Amino acid sequence: MHGRVTNLGNVVSLLGAFVATSMVMGLLAAGLLIPAVGATGSAATSGVQMFDNLPGEFTASPLSQQSKILDAKGNVIATPQEENRIIVSLDQVAPIMQKAQIAIEDSRFYEHGGVDPRGIARALVSNAQGSGTQGASTLTQQYVKLTLQENALRANNEEAAKAAVARSYTRKLQELKYAVTLEKEMTKNQILQGYLNLAYYGDLAYGIEAASQHYFSTSAKKLTLPQAALLAGLVQNPGTTDPVHFPAKAQARRDVVLDRMHTLGIINDKDWTAAKAIPVKKMLKVKQPLSNCAASSQPYFCSYVLAYLKKMPELGKSVPERIKNITQGGLTIQTTLNPDIQTMAAHQLSQRVPVGNKVQIGGAASIVEPGTGKVLAMVQNTTYGTAKNAAAKGVTQVNWNVDRDYGGENGFQIGSTAKMYAIVTALQSGIPVNGTIPSKFATPTKPAFYSLKEQGACPAMQDWPVRNDDVIGGKPLPFATAVAKSVNTAFASLVFKLGTPNVLNTMKKLHLHQGSGSAPPCLPAAVTLGATDTTPLTLASSYATIAANGKYCPPDPILSITTNDKKPLTLRANPCAQVIDPDIAKGTTQLLTHVITEGTAKGDGLSGGRPSAGKTGTTSDHVESWFVGYTPQLATAVWVGTPYSERPMQRINLAGQYYPEVFGATIAAPVWQAIMNGASQGLAIRQFDQPSDRLLNGDLLAVPYVSGMTIDQASAVLRGAGFSVQVSGQTNSTLPRGVVVFTTPSGTAVRGTTIGLVLSTGSVPPPPPAPTPTTSAPTPPTPTPKPSKKH
Repeated sequence: MHGRVTNLGNVVSLLGAFVATSMVMGLLAAGLLIPAVGATGSAATSGVQMFDNLPGEFTASPLSQQSKILDAKGNVIATPQEENRIIVSLDQVAPIMQKAQIAIEDSRFYEHGGVDPRGIARALVSNAQGSGTQGASTLTQQYVKLTLQENALRANNEEAAKAAVARSYTRKLQELKYAVTLEKEMTKNQILQGYLNLAYYGDLAYGIEAASQHYFSTSAKKLTLPQAALLAGLVQNPGTTDPVHFPAKAQARRDVVLDRMHTLGIINDKDWTAAKAIPVKKMLKVKQPLSNCAASSQPYFCSYVLAYLKKMPELGKSVPERIKNITQGGLTIQTTLNPDIQTMAAHQLSQRVPVGNKVQIGGAASIVEPGTGKVLAMVQNTTYGTAKNAAAKGVTQVNWNVDRDYGGENGFQIGSTAKMYAIVTALQSGIPVNGTIPSKFATPTKPAFYSLKEQGACPAMQDWPVRNDDVIGGKPLPFATAVAKSVNTAFASLVFKLGTPNVLNTMKKLHLHQGSGSAPPCLPAAVTLGATDTTPLTLASSYATIAANGKYCPPDPILSITTNDKKPLTLRANPCAQVIDPDIAKGTTQLLTHVITEGTAKGDGLSGGRPSAGKTGTTSDHVESWFVGYTPQLATAVWVGTPYSERPMQRINLAGQYYPEVFGATIAAPVWQAIMNGASQGLAIRQFDQPSDRLLNGDLLAVPYVSGMTIDQASAVLRGAGFSVQVSGQTNSTLPRGVVVFTTPSGTAVRGTTIGLVLSTGSVPPPPPAPTPTTSAPTPPTPTPKPSKKH
């Protein structure tokens, strides 16, 4: 009895299916203009009217596809993406792949008009016999369904996305109408191309090209029969048949596709048998997409570039819009990163400051091109990521080279590299390259003190002690000597003479700032001796301004951006600006060359006699050290320090070398030398431009004769003549004690030169007594030598 009831239900269902089939055939007659056979009665008529009233206009939004970030030579650094999709034209898809997809999804694709009446009738009858819903979708209908879902997801409409794939006759009916419309507007090949780019192939691979690269590390154009059959079989249930996670199911599904292709006569017996004999696991050559910076070969530069792109107005009016274009727009973004220089610089840095070293010393370097701002390389001695005890392992996500806005932090104190800004300000004030500057006497242990009055504007809270690294000072020093030996008291005296705020303004003009973006504080230690933080990229760019004869260019990592349809995006020019007079920059370079030729970095010059200039920097506690230098073509800043602690770099073993103390010239300068030698290979040796004679020698003035004057009298006369004054020593003289005996220099000197006053001691020691004559025995006569014999 139970069986009879079931049979009766099947009969009723089959009758219903017959009526439904008749109605659909009527709809097809209306939509496709084909003869309607058996579509009679009120059901068919009302069905046609309902079909006609459905929306027919179908619009496909541009597909979301991955963008590509390339280095300067075209190598892929990263592929930022919301979906791992690479859009290709149909001629970039292997013909066997096209045939495999059509064979398994819609073998009559090229025969019907978007809706296959045979398939619909078969599905309706099958569904009437069972409890499930058997699909009858053509490839065109599937493309419609996938497009509607994609459009909804792009619009963040979750309900519409679910409705686009809901299993209902209402949704199917709308799908039919869209398919009919679409076939009138697009060719079969256009529809197939769209489908292959849109379909999901599992394991986060969207579209045939991304799937080919992901599973087989090849392009869609080079797919073989077994590969094509495997991919074609995935689209039905990609979440449960992808070969990475479900190899057995993937193989079974692949074989179904091969069987279908064999049945349809697409492949012969030999190819069919050979393809089925290959295990899926042996076919795979999985390549993960570089979807985020953590997967990139250059993760720190990658994160910097992404942060930079988010600030580019060319990519959208807002940050969310820019992110959308970066991750969905299929852009090709070529950067300035030189892969050869990057690899070389990373090697040179890690040779001297290894990754994960036991003493937890960090190192970083940035290289920029003067006059353009192109960022050519950026390296640090860490591994990108997070980990327990990250400091000991040398693991971090922080990019030490860049500001906080670009994935970095506040930076590191720059030490005596700050003296470059006082040099520029001094030259601007009229002190010539060959002039002198005042200094106080100090040693490494005995500081000189500067009173609040001497400090002038922006003073410290109390008298400021300043030490020198050598026993030096107490008199005017040649400017070049003070720079070469990095004499702290000379620069402290110079900054106070110039005015601390004036030197700070020079820092701002040359775009020195802290990693937070703030300007250095107006304090003596910050402005004079670099007790202010910055990053290697900022410091390299600031010094590159001097290398470019006063032209500042902001760091720029982007060469070009191309849209997904291969059109170049118009990018604004890098806003370079002449921020200091070219002659001042040339004079600054002339002084900074002495650091390398005879100063704190002597021995770190470049090979082949290539001219270079730069400055060492060390903090007073030896926690940070720097060398920043340049040629006309390249500027590089190298930092070596202790990012994880405030422990001084003293008595350490690093890379097999023992260091009692680490200065800027100890590690940073040799690293700079090695990097610059490597980066300069193939570049012409260029000389620096020479400063004018006036900048070299200034305005020569007669030094007034002040011998016999008191300090106050002499100082007034000399200042009135355009000079600065400093007491520089004493000498024995019959003149009254404390009056001026002579000056250094005398005769003529450059306007603004510090004239040293040599004072009288007030006495002249008596001459030493003459030696007393002594009586001695007469010297015997020298015997006359006998003539020698000739041989």
